[in-house]
Amino acid sequence: MTLATYFHPKSLTAEQYDRANTELAAQGAEHPAGRSHHSCFGSDDDLMVYEVWESQQAFEEYGKVLMPVLTKIGIDPGTPDVMPVHNIIA
Repeated sequence: MTLATYFHPKSLTAEQYDRANTELAAQGAEHPAGRSHHSCFGSDDDLMVYEVWESQQAFEEYGKVLMPVLTKIGIDPGTPDVMPVHNIIA
């Protein structure tokens, strides 16, 4: 089942987000299997992230790579909203 995930951390800055992406790229993990969409939006001091995953399993597998990076940088992603996707129009 395709899932949408929405993260709205208490505080996510553009600098933190960019550092996380740089770290993930250095690990070869910037394009994880099973993720079909990633977007980051909001003001530079209050960013949010929306992603689409092909399955819960793919989302959880990436979490094993992502969470240590976020912890290292000091990002607390909070608890994401995870919802089934009804339709995608690209």
